[in-house]
Amino acid sequence: MKILGIETSCDETAAAVVEDGTRILSNVIASQIEIHSRYGGIVPEVASRQHLLACIPVLEKALADASVSLKEIHAIAVTNGPGLAGSLVVGVNLAKALALALDVPLVAVNHLEGHIYANWLNTDRPPPEFPLLCLIVSGGHTDTILMTGHGMYRHIGRTRDDAAGEAFDKVARLLGLGYPGGPVIEKASKGVQHPRHLPRPWLKGTDDFSFSGLKTAVLHMACETGAAGDRTAGDDDARKTAAEIAAGFQESVADVLVGKTYDAAEKYGAKEILLAGGVAANALLRTRIVEKSPIPVRIPAPILCTDNAAMIAACGYYRLAAGKAAGWDLDVDPNLPLVE
Repeated sequence: MKILGIETSCDETAAAVVEDGTRILSNVIASQIEIHSRYGGIVPEVASRQHLLACIPVLEKALADASVSLKEIHAIAVTNGPGLAGSLVVGVNLAKALALALDVPLVAVNHLEGHIYANWLNTDRPPPEFPLLCLIVSGGHTDTILMTGHGMYRHIGRTRDDAAGEAFDKVARLLGLGYPGGPVIEKASKGVQHPRHLPRPWLKGTDDFSFSGLKTAVLHMACETGAAGDRTAGDDDARKTAAEIAAGFQESVADVLVGKTYDAAEKYGAKEILLAGGVAANALLRTRIVEKSPIPVRIPAPILCTDNAAMIAACGYYRLAAGKAAGWDLDVDPNLPLVE
C-alpha cells in the first residue's frame, strides 16, 4: 500500500510516498530556514504564504522521485495539528482536494504521533516491541509518552515551560550564535575542551521537564563573562566563552533528557526507548541516550527527526489499518493533543 504524506505544520513544506508504513519511496522537504533566519524565528504569515508557493512543486517532485502517479496512491495522510494554523490549513486543504479527486481515504495525523513513527521507517530491525517509552523533543514539545500499542498513548512527562528546542533557540540568540538554535549551538560546541558548568534541572520527584531556569543561568553567565550576543562581535575571547557556555548548555540539556528518560523507562516497564523530534538530530543527545541505556534505543536518521512527510505517511498507514480514516469535515487544530 502506497501512502502519500503531506506535512505543513510549521516552516517545512514536505511530501513523501511510503510503502506499507516502513519503506520510503520518496521524501521531499522544502525548508524556509533562510527566509526566517533574518527574523531570528518563524513568522507565521510568511510561513503560510511560502507553503502555498511550494506545495505543488514539492508534491510533484515526491511523486516523480517515487516513480509513481497519483493513480497509484492508495490514501492521503496529512498533519492536521498541532502547529501554526495558517500553515496547517495549506496542507489539509491540499490533502482533502487530492483525496476527493482520487476517491481514496483521507487520514488525519497528529504531528507528534508522526514523529514517533519515524522510528518505523527504513530500518532492518524488527518492529519496536511494546510497551515503548517515547521521548519527543522539538521546538514546541518536550514529552515522554508511554506507547502500549499502535495509537495507544499515555502522557508521562512534559515541559512545564520552555521546550528543549525553544530553549536552544533562545540560548543561541542570547549568545549571538544565530538561528536555528539547535544546529548553531551544536556547531559552536564542537571542539570545546572545557564546557562551562551549568545546573541540571532535574525536577526531582516528577517526570516533567523545565528549562527556563537553565536558560536564565545561561543569561547570567553570558552577561558576567562578556559573552552576551551584543558583545561578541569582533571579540575572539568573548566568542570562545560563548562557545564554552553553549557546550555547557548542550551537555546540561542532554544529561537531563537522558536521565529522566531512563528513569521513566524503568518506572513504567518499557521494553525499548524511542527518540523523536527535531532535537533528536543533536549528535550529543543521540550518543548519550545510547551509551548507558539498559534497554534497546531507536533513533531515526537525522533527516527523519526534523519535520518531514515520510513520518506522516508511515503513521497514516497504521491509522488507516486501524480504520481511522477522516471525514471531509476535517479541520486543523493548532493545539491538537496527542493524549486526550
